[in-house]
Amino acid sequence: MTDSPLRFSAALLAFCLTLPLAAQADDAERLAERLEVRGQSMPVASIRETPLEGFFEVHLESGETFYSDAAGEYFLVGDLYANGEQGLVNLTEQTRNSERAARLAEVPESERVVFRGTAETRAEVVVFTDTTCPYCRQFHEEVPRLNELGIEVHYLAFPRTGMNTQGARLLEQVWCADNPAEAMTTAKRGEGLENGTDCDNPVEAQYHLGLELGVQGTPAIVLPDGRLVPGYVPAERLAGMLGLDD
Repeated sequence: MTDSPLRFSAALLAFCLTLPLAAQADDAERLAERLEVRGQSMPVASIRETPLEGFFEVHLESGETFYSDAAGEYFLVGDLYANGEQGLVNLTEQTRNSERAARLAEVPESERVVFRGTAETRAEVVVFTDTTCPYCRQFHEEVPRLNELGIEVHYLAFPRTGMNTQGARLLEQVWCADNPAEAMTTAKRGEGLENGTDCDNPVEAQYHLGLELGVQGTPAIVLPDGRLVPGYVPAERLAGMLGLDD
């Protein structure tokens, strides 16, 4: 028995709709293979489609983002905006936020220094920190109030002067301490730590992760949706940014 005209039409429509998607996927795959500068392949992390026909968003392993035509001959550097009814929407930043949140979700809690209070958790922020940073110390004074508001603070290490510095060593001591949270508070009071750094700590990995995610200084606060907020933010203001000011 043959299919009805209606079933045949539906199947044909589905096939036709699939063709552009498959073609775009093939274009993205070919672009990843041919992207190069002066004969050197580019370290591509991901390529995705954009609303601009024939152009793709390219995200490099270094954290940089740009746009390329399907042939890899023309590049656009900068943010892509959509002009919608509510005004301009930064599509590039939306992508950055989504990828930032996804990368941070991969960091296990065992590699974080977590401060949570007794109140019910309402939100969680990830903060790249450096114990030698004055503004990080100022932010740390807000942590008890943040916990009262139901906001967990998850610290990751970011030695702002780089590895092989005293700041990096202090962070390694924090992560190697028997009680990292207590050690974090001690170090941010400007007091020395007695333990060593001879443990399998994640400080260097987190430093490079921060660079990849766009962190340029400390503290760098990442909201649950992946938005990056640079610098010190008081507890009440941060609660408002999280929609918890009610």
